[in-house]
Amino acid sequence: MEKPTVRISVRNLVEFILRSGDLDNRRGTKETEAMQIGSKLHRKIQRSRGGNYEAEVVLRRVSEFDDVDIVVEGRADGIFSEDDRVCIEEIKGTYQRIEEMAEPVMVHEAQAKCYAFIHGELKALESIDIQMTYIHMETEKIRLFENTYELSALRTWFEGVMEQYHKWISFDLKWKESRNASTNGLEFPFEYREGQKKMVGSVYHTIASQRQIFMQAPTGVGKTMSAVFPAVRAVGEKKAEKVFYLTAKTITRTVAAEAFEILIDRGLKYKVITLTAKEKMCMCEKVECNPKNCPYAKGHFDRINDAVYELWTQKDRYDRETLLEHAQKWMVCPFEMSLDVALWCDAIICDYNYVFDPNVHLKRFFNDNRQGEYIFLIDEAHNLVERGREMYSAILCKEDLMAAKNEIKEYSKSLTRAFDRVNRHMLELKKTTEKYAILDTPGNLPISVLQLQGEMDKFFEEISEDTSEEIISDAYRDCYFQVRNFLNICELLDENYVIYTENCEDGKFRVKLFCVNPARNLSDYLNKGVSTSFFSATMLPMLYYRKLLSVREDDYGIYVKSPFEQSKRSILVGTDVSSRYTRRNYGEYRRIAEYIARSAIQKKGNYMVFFPSYKMMDAVYEIYENEFALPWAQTLCQKPSMNEKEREEFLNAFDDRDGTLIGFCILGGVFSEGIDLTGESLIGAIIVGTGIPQIGTEREILKKYYDEKGENGFDYAYRFPGMNKVLQAAGRVIRTTEDEGVILLLDDRFRNREYEEMFPMEWSDRSYCHLGSLELQLQKFWNRSK
Repeated sequence: MEKPTVRISVRNLVEFILRSGDLDNRRGTKETEAMQIGSKLHRKIQRSRGGNYEAEVVLRRVSEFDDVDIVVEGRADGIFSEDDRVCIEEIKGTYQRIEEMAEPVMVHEAQAKCYAFIHGELKALESIDIQMTYIHMETEKIRLFENTYELSALRTWFEGVMEQYHKWISFDLKWKESRNASTNGLEFPFEYREGQKKMVGSVYHTIASQRQIFMQAPTGVGKTMSAVFPAVRAVGEKKAEKVFYLTAKTITRTVAAEAFEILIDRGLKYKVITLTAKEKMCMCEKVECNPKNCPYAKGHFDRINDAVYELWTQKDRYDRETLLEHAQKWMVCPFEMSLDVALWCDAIICDYNYVFDPNVHLKRFFNDNRQGEYIFLIDEAHNLVERGREMYSAILCKEDLMAAKNEIKEYSKSLTRAFDRVNRHMLELKKTTEKYAILDTPGNLPISVLQLQGEMDKFFEEISEDTSEEIISDAYRDCYFQVRNFLNICELLDENYVIYTENCEDGKFRVKLFCVNPARNLSDYLNKGVSTSFFSATMLPMLYYRKLLSVREDDYGIYVKSPFEQSKRSILVGTDVSSRYTRRNYGEYRRIAEYIARSAIQKKGNYMVFFPSYKMMDAVYEIYENEFALPWAQTLCQKPSMNEKEREEFLNAFDDRDGTLIGFCILGGVFSEGIDLTGESLIGAIIVGTGIPQIGTEREILKKYYDEKGENGFDYAYRFPGMNKVLQAAGRVIRTTEDEGVILLLDDRFRNREYEEMFPMEWSDRSYCHLGSLELQLQKFWNRSK
């Protein structure tokens, strides 16, 4: 068989194999960015070199091994050739004080050594010079480091580097061969439910045709396995190389991991990692990624490759506990180790931000113009609209800037002046803003902010590591990231953005770059893969989600039929009650409380009641307790900002199936989505209102934006997002084919055509009721089989 060929750039090779030292986040990011933006200065230096100098020389070498050919390639910045002397020049831009540099950075010199060996071998040289040229990005001062190497020594060094890299590639190739073989004959692990086979076939066809698909897949279809199985089969057939399973919630990441586990138990060979947020992975009391405060950061890069290789070659599943245990053994940062392990995995289960967020996405996969043979499976895709808006928006807060300035003003006059320049721009904007004001452009503000970032980076470089913690607070760092994010988002501004200023209720003045439609930005990342499947139990209306999540015109779309029997659940619409703001009074709240009591009195069991706000929930709860409380029923109320333990205790209370429990919850909150209460853990959901978001600045901006686009702005800003919350809450009741229960929608607006058109097809048997007919209709449902 013909040997496979693997390609890697010189830079990626040395930065991977030869990395060393500490993990340290105390510096700004400008030093890394200097390497990427210094091309103008590169060219300036190259033009000054004279006629015996060749710039941007493409160099390439094939290292042959028994099982693979590894091609190392790149561009040498320049090659001097004069008489018998040949010199490789490597140019690096930097913000460091170059006069204090004692020697070149090791990986920078390693790049030059690679080029020197490749060129020297090609020209049959006995020795070759290397010149490391560092140029300061602001002052343009230059510092040179020169060295001469015997080619024999470079050969020994280069072959040693390649042997180390070959170890990784050899194992990877063997693993993928066995992985792909394990998918042959792999069968779907369950008997197909109704609609499931259609979803499996649709995902597979979408991957094979390198397209995108939107799927409305009701609860109970088994959509996780229906997406994972065809993706795994497609990878086995070499239609792709890696699966990203993206979701917004921890519980669905667990379900995805279980789906892979089921296939692995049936013979699949797959390396699967679940990525967890840095804060939950950190083994220190406080997340401080520097060698002074974290023992795992000190020398992290000296040990990380050995740690990753051992874990990768000895285990196939990498959950939080496995990663923490291994990181502790090797004394490395568990979060950074998890990102490195992900590079070598077949499936990565993670939050949306690891792919889409411009600040925290996996740079190992998605930086620059990198393309990959990735399959994106996006669960709970309805959440990606608002998450996308958040990820691609940016805020600059005047008061945060001034607080940061006050912290450092005694240490740096130039930085203080930079803060003041931005402040003057924001004061001008504030003068013309009452509550909020929409701007055509951000004007000259970004220029001042760019100057500020430069001074903040310079300040990071100038202060010593020993004093940085005393001077730089967490609030100052947060301000730095706010500034950096604002500038990054400025680069994305187009017709999908609205720029506005706002005097906020907390007394702060903000400028916001608001991403109204995130589709284009999301697509920039999705286009780095081969196929995307968006799926959710509440992706209605589908056209709304297609417009906000994709820019393609040829996306597929399917509606998967629910596998549940309509006879096992009753959907009632209460037409004599409303949650409209104009009708929020004692009489309306009393009617809602009576609906709750009359519903619960018909059958012993657990119920959840969902309200549009805490204020309404508290008002109705008080009336219920005072006037309608059932002596045998317990009640629980959701509280604002519940921690993980409190949320678990709230849900655990529903495990009691002998009595009646009524949970008062918030529509669109943590208990209205992504929880599984099967059987008699939950037999009823009472949903108060249409879920319409409260009127606010951004909702009104969205409405105006889409009205001007010729769409129904109210739908985009209010009705569609609200209805999604209703459908999610309703989906808590019927989770399995054995479940039965009641869904009660309390708002007369649900009779309107605009809402009925958004109901799922399986709600075609819904009935209407009023307080007087409710009990009879419920008795008829609960007694249907007697």
